[in-house]
Amino acid sequence: MAFKIGKKQWINAAFILAVILMLFTPIGFKLKVMASRLLSSSAAMMKAELQVPLDSYKWELKDTKMEHFQFDTQKGKVVLVNFWATWCAPCIAEMPSMQNLYNDYGDKVTFMFVTNEEEQKVLDFLNRKNYDLPVYFPQSKEPKVLSSKVLPTTYIINKEGKLIVAETGAADWNSATTRKLLDSLLEE
Repeated sequence: MAFKIGKKQWINAAFILAVILMLFTPIGFKLKVMASRLLSSSAAMMKAELQVPLDSYKWELKDTKMEHFQFDTQKGKVVLVNFWATWCAPCIAEMPSMQNLYNDYGDKVTFMFVTNEEEQKVLDFLNRKNYDLPVYFPQSKEPKVLSSKVLPTTYIINKEGKLIVAETGAADWNSATTRKLLDSLLEE
């Protein structure tokens, strides 16, 4: 007797295989990154009534050269702050779009990629991926309105110090929507 596998059984088997790969193999991380890229969309500007001002610019960080960076030097500027980690699949998924946006806006917008990871691990990751993003390591607690327990979380702050975008999860940061938003914030 011939054993026939139908379309539904193939779909179920593929789903089970994907779950096994994601949970129990190194391929899983790459699948999560790919899925995050496929599902990401443009970040959205918050409604005016939800746009809150920063409660403080007091925040000390260090850059990848271990030089001190004071966040208060960014008052009056358009700032993009991204909280991320090398182990975070959605963070890695959005990095290429972040790099492309940084390439075009890095001289007009302050980009801050903030991580709590070990410096060498971060530097190795940046070198391996050929990213030249400005990475910072917090030395003090971030302002309360920039607090999030989700990675990645990205904020865009306007020149007045208001949060214009607060996005969690992977997004396509190199979209026409984000570029239009940054252009309008730079013109203010």
